[in-house]
Amino acid sequence: MNLARYINEDVIKLEMTTVVDEREETVPVDKWRQKSKELIIHELVDLLESGYRIGNRSKLVLDFINREKKATTGIGGGIAIPHIRTKQAKDFMIAFARSTAGYDFGSLDDKPAHMFFVMAAPPYDDALYLKVFKSLAEMLQYDGLREELMAAQSPGEVIRALRSAE
Repeated sequence: MNLARYINEDVIKLEMTTVVDEREETVPVDKWRQKSKELIIHELVDLLESGYRIGNRSKLVLDFINREKKATTGIGGGIAIPHIRTKQAKDFMIAFARSTAGYDFGSLDDKPAHMFFVMAAPPYDDALYLKVFKSLAEMLQYDGLREELMAAQSPGEVIRALRSAE
């Protein structure tokens, strides 16, 4: 699958700016993590909104938050793939954001997520959504691609890394 054709430079952010407060010992980990995820999701939705036509922004954010409450999209290996099907997505959308320091995103391996591929699609668009998700998950198994994505110095380099991995 030609994943690189669905992502463009406008929806690639090489360094996320979300500031997550340190967890105080009196705050339960789950509550702190949920608040952190909400802040990160806001930044990811901002990125989607910068490159795509979306419906109600607040509802889109809420859809992502509710999806994360069901199960984490932090798949491990420094990667999270927040993804939903929602009426707020007018077309298939995908964006990439990176954090050098990483965020606690409740990943399956309990390690910080450094790379976020955020996806949204209309509820009726299962075929493309599932193909892209499957292709992305398969490609990201390779250390070489993850290293290239972390080392990329420009959005164009991110796209080239995705192209070369296909």
